[in-house]
Amino acid sequence: MSCKTGNSYITKKGDTLSSIAQQQLHSSDRWHEILKPDGTPFREEDAHNLQVGQEICIPHSGNRNTGGSTGDGFANIVSHQAYKTMFPNHNDFYTYESLITAVKKYPHFCNEGSLQQRKREAAAFLANISHETGGLHYIQEQNPQSHYCDATNTTYPCVAGKSYHGRGPIQLSWNYNYGACGKAIGKDLLNHPELVSTNNVISFTTALWFWMTPQPPKASCHKAISTSGFGMTINIINGGIECGKGPQTPQAEHRIQLYKHFTEVLNVTPGDNLSC
Repeated sequence: MSCKTGNSYITKKGDTLSSIAQQQLHSSDRWHEILKPDGTPFREEDAHNLQVGQEICIPHSGNRNTGGSTGDGFANIVSHQAYKTMFPNHNDFYTYESLITAVKKYPHFCNEGSLQQRKREAAAFLANISHETGGLHYIQEQNPQSHYCDATNTTYPCVAGKSYHGRGPIQLSWNYNYGACGKAIGKDLLNHPELVSTNNVISFTTALWFWMTPQPPKASCHKAISTSGFGMTINIINGGIECGKGPQTPQAEHRIQLYKHFTEVLNVTPGDNLSC
């Protein structure tokens, strides 16, 4: 084993840096603390592109670089009252308390950069999940047209009788996303996808997993909101349908209007590059 620092780990089939970080470091957004044997960091585009049998180096227990993150950033930005203002008719399933519990699993969420950047990230996340769920009203996709099973994906094969239609705040869809997310958060969502629509903490956790995890070849929404603007978060979430169609699509425009409203509630300017 050749790690200059940390504990050696040999990657297995299905491993990603995010899933390994969740298993070994208890937070998938700590993947950037994992190093190559020569001590150099991985690039963001490497996060989902590991080779089976590759050696990587996990930080020693307690050797954590949190940058001052405690997981309280979001709660300090979005109060319970602000949440009720943003989602006056939210489904009882989507409680503020369950969101705050889920956020604690991702301590870098709304906890990096300036206060302005942190507020924009909170507004961007909430605007996108509001659009996906009709103001946090719908728990799962209405009248899904299929079971969203990609039979060609052998890493996370579909389970007979299970449907991987959109569920939760980000409308998690497809067997490969349920599998990857479940592995990262420590829940068997491939065999039990219904957990996303029956357990509100798990439900919010899936949305945060998607937000914080790079979506190769695209960055994570967490990174995009601070480096590229709100428009890139739309592109990452649903760019194939809502972006690059010439005039602004109605769906993208709705997300933008929600974002502008939520930035007003949080007393921050929306910044540049709102369109995708």
